[in-house]
Amino acid sequence: MSRGGLRLGVNIDHVATIRNARGGTHPDPVKAARIAAAAGADGITAHLREDRRHITDADIAALARDIDLPLNLEMAATDEMLEIALRHRPHAACIVPERREERTTEGGLDAAGQHNSLSPLVRALGGARIRVSLFIEPDPLQLDAAVSLGAPVVELHTGAYAHAVIDGDAARTAELLERIRAAAAYGAARGLEIHAGHGLTFDNVAPVAAIGEIAELNIGHFLIGEAIFSGLDSAVRRMRLMMDQARSAAASAA
Repeated sequence: MSRGGLRLGVNIDHVATIRNARGGTHPDPVKAARIAAAAGADGITAHLREDRRHITDADIAALARDIDLPLNLEMAATDEMLEIALRHRPHAACIVPERREERTTEGGLDAAGQHNSLSPLVRALGGARIRVSLFIEPDPLQLDAAVSLGAPVVELHTGAYAHAVIDGDAARTAELLERIRAAAAYGAARGLEIHAGHGLTFDNVAPVAAIGEIAELNIGHFLIGEAIFSGLDSAVRRMRLMMDQARSAAASAA
């Protein structure tokens, strides 16, 4: 476990997806959060979508009340989600783009284009001592917008990189990894705390984990899927180990 180094946030949304497929209370996202914590997670992420397709309001209340790790609430930039965040006071709130027809978040938030509408939301969350994060593309324009908005944290969208790895496109993979690396360095130099996530797996996490400016990786769907075969404890422990090894190797090579 590396509480002082690169942090691992585990997204437990799809535990709720499995529960909701049949109804009832099993499997329980709070139980999953506790297992993840024992296995080396440093935080728990949950996305309360407007259509409540997986995580529910009751889940957020239970997670905020019953887990010891910091809770990161992923939320759309709406008045409803702001009210929920202010009521439960999670450790952090990550503002993400959201479209009802998408299966998962498909890209970064346009913080530059939506600056004026995001500004009061960021101020309200920050005023409630909720740490604000913006889920953005690894783009200097978006990083500058995050600084202008006063958001202390950004999460860089790694989805395009993850897809390039799956496609076996080595040149594209290298290009996108360098884009993430450059954005992390640029954002950190501007005073932002840098997180990253989306599509990260055992096969692609190491190069991202090796980027020294990244403080936290948020991983969900892959870990919950892998838990079907190896158990959630094993999946989180293996991811934790791979992240730590990659960061250690990068530090030794520097």
